Parts: sequence; structure tokens; C-alpha cells
Amino acid sequence: MTSKVTINSLATGVPGLDDLLGGGLPEFSFNLIAGQPGCGKTTLAHQIMFALATEDRPALYFTVLGEPPLKMLRYQQQFAFFDPAAINRSVRFVNLCEEAMAGNLDQVLARITEEVAAHEPALVFVDSFRSVVLATDASGHAHNHLQRFMQQLGMLMTSWQATTFLIGEYFTDTDANPVFTVADGLIWMRQSVQRNAMVRKMEIMKMRGQPSLPGLHSFRISGDGVQVFVPAPAAPRLAADVGTVQRASMGVPGLDEMMDGGLPRGYSLLLAGPSGSGKSILAAAFLDAGVRNGETGVIAAFERRPHRLHNKALAQYIEDGRIGLVESHATDISIEEVMQMLATEIRRRGASRVVIDSLSGFELALGPSFKEDFRESLLRLVTSLTGLGVTVLMTSELEDRYTDLRFSPYGTAFMTDAIIVQRYIEVESRLRRVLAVVKVRDSGHSDQLREYSIGDAGIEIGTMLAEQEGLLGGRPATRPRGVAAGEA
Repeated sequence: MTSKVTINSLATGVPGLDDLLGGGLPEFSFNLIAGQPGCGKTTLAHQIMFALATEDRPALYFTVLGEPPLKMLRYQQQFAFFDPAAINRSVRFVNLCEEAMAGNLDQVLARITEEVAAHEPALVFVDSFRSVVLATDASGHAHNHLQRFMQQLGMLMTSWQATTFLIGEYFTDTDANPVFTVADGLIWMRQSVQRNAMVRKMEIMKMRGQPSLPGLHSFRISGDGVQVFVPAPAAPRLAADVGTVQRASMGVPGLDEMMDGGLPRGYSLLLAGPSGSGKSILAAAFLDAGVRNGETGVIAAFERRPHRLHNKALAQYIEDGRIGLVESHATDISIEEVMQMLATEIRRRGASRVVIDSLSGFELALGPSFKEDFRESLLRLVTSLTGLGVTVLMTSELEDRYTDLRFSPYGTAFMTDAIIVQRYIEVESRLRRVLAVVKVRDSGHSDQLREYSIGDAGIEIGTMLAEQEGLLGGRPATRPRGVAAGEA
């Protein structure tokens, strides 16, 4: 019986890329990194090279008609992954400009063969490979020459047991190309300008022998290099016995009682209400209650700085590390990026409570191309967070129409385990704040509509409206009547 060949996976050193590839880069594979000019191909190649190259596993980097090695290194050394001590030790650069200018692919191949034989690299990079193709003088037979060149190069690299990368500028992935056929892996990098934001996405179009993640995935280039943001796996939440479930206090006197003892741990709560109704104050109270119970939390702030919240203790908690802060001023952020920041902060602090304030500000912070799938992406975010075992509170701006009761402007009410709605009513030419617990799964929560006030001590919940003398008896009072269409 023939046993299967084991293919080792190499850790690329690029955050998120190994998950996208399906576990890492297959050793001895023949890969193409393709995309438009300026999308980060060379940066990605260098980041992989410096992560993998050692004196026992050296790398050769061939430059062709692109920028000279000295000019390229001048810019690449600005990245944190660049290691100057590795140059000419574990990493060696070779300029193929002269051979490429001659327009003879056989001559280019001979030089590559000579250098590989002399240095016995485990990693080989050719940048830009497309320049070799464009420089060939085989007019009318360029396709055949290129196909032969690719087959010969692939066989040579396989026989030398080298993991190979061809970096090329391609503007479309629809044209038939022998490079695409021979390559074991095809990493396609894309970028586009949408309004005032640069949106970069990566696609693993091909990776032989590995379950790579399909689709386009956003990535960012920073001082640390390339970082890829992949969807977080949604861990299934274990069902708990209703009678023994632990509950997290909301931090507002009377609200826990309305929720049948508080919010069950591991649940997600949507707190919806109009501007000025105290959503952020209630969210801060939720985090404060956790800290007072010895828990840590994380807040993702998209509307205002936490030090401006009514609960002044929150800023101190953030400063001393009991509450982690996630915020971004980027104009092209994706939900996957936010999820990765949240997950990192949750694990770093061992947090049990998370607040997203607010979904309305979150949607505005997203890049234009990410808004289209906001509802689906938000569902992934909620399931991923609750899968981590944390208790989640999300606030959402809600237009108050005074005469109906709505839960969410996104039709996302079904995604959460619990819903609290805040709203206004008009009584004798004055606005009064009221709230109701609309849903807490598997709980006998209150169905009362109760007035509340906001003072120096935070939110104070009063009695049920029907118990207040004259509040509902006069004509000026306007009460909620029913649910808006389309809400769960």
C-alpha cells in the first residue's frame, strides 16, 4: 500500500495569511504573487522572505527590469520585518537586468540556474517576473517560449527543493496564461480607490493540496508590513441549562430585575434608542458593573472618546488596564479587521464583557465596499464574539417616530439574544424617557414599559407607566403602538 506524501507547511510570518492559505505555505511549492502596481506585491514577498530565511534555509531574490536592489531596499528597510543583518547571509539579492534586457529567456534561465547552483537556496524570488516576459525577443512565439521557460524553471526548482515565488504585474485574471497553469499557488492582490479610501483585498485563487479560504479578504499595509484580515471562525456556543445559567449584572438598579436576573453570560444584547436616550451611559454602567465584580472588559468606540461618557470611571478603567479600548480612525476599515482587533484585546486582557458603541458609528466607519454586506458581516461578528464566550452589548441609534416601536434600523434584531429599547414619549409638552426589555431568550423577563431618568448617579429606573398618576390618563400622552414592519 502506497503511503501519502507529507507536505510541510511554512509559516509565512504575515498575520492572517496562513489562515487564508489553509495552514501555511506548502514547502517546495511554485507560487505566483500577482496584482496591479503599488498593491503590495514586493512588500508581501519581502515579508515572507525575511520570516522564512535562515542561514540553513537561505533565500535568493532576483530583480529584473523593476527597481534596482539598492533603491528597493532603501524603501523596504522602513518596515519592521526588515533585518539588515540577514543581507548577504541568509538573504542574497541578484540583479538580472542585463540578461532580461537581452530579451533571451534561455539566458535568463541560465543565470538563475547558475546562481541557484552556487548558493543552494531554499527560497527563490523573481521580481518582477512579468518584466522577463515583456523583454523576450521571441516575436510571434512569446507564448510558446514562455510556456517552455515556465516548465523548465518549475522542474529545476522542484529538483533543487526550493520554494519559489514569481512576482508579476497583472491587471486582469481572465486572460489565459501558462504561468497561472504551472503555478501551484496563485495569490492575487487587488486595490481600488473608493471615495477617499484605498481598499486592498487579497484572494487565494489557487493553492494546490490545501483548503484555502475562498473569496476576497481585506488587508492593510502598515509599518509592520502586510496584515490580512480573515473571518473569525464562529465557535458553537454550548447550550446551558436554563436554571443554572450565570448572569451578568447590567449595573443599573432595577434593570437586572426586569431581565429576570441580568443578562445571561455569553449572550449578545442590542440596546436601541434615539439620540440622547442614554445608550452610552447604560453601556458604561454595564462595563463598570463588570469591573466592580473583578472582571475586565473591552469597548469598541466609534462615536465618541470614552472620556466623554457620563461614567467618568470608565476613562480611569481604560487607563489602568481594566478596560481595553479598540478604536480606529481609518476610512477603509472592515468588519474582519475590527473583529481581529477585538479578539486580540479580549485574549490579551482575559475580558468577559464587550461593548460596541455604536453600530451606527461602526457602519459609518466602514469602507464603502464593506457597507454592502454590513448585515451579513455583523452576524459573523456577533456569532464570533459570543463564540469566544464573552457577553456582548451593542448600541444602535434609532430614529424615534413616537407612534411606533422599532428595534433596529438594520433588521438585525434577530441576531441578538436580548433587546432593550429606549424611547421618548410626550407628556404635557415634555419628553419623558421610557425603556422596555423586548427580548431575553430563555428568560421570563418583564414586559413593563418603565420611565427612567439620567442624573449624576447615572440611569435611574422608575415605576411602570400605568402606576404613575395621570401619565397615561390625559390626551397629551402618546404611547407606542405596535412594531414597525420588517422587525423581528
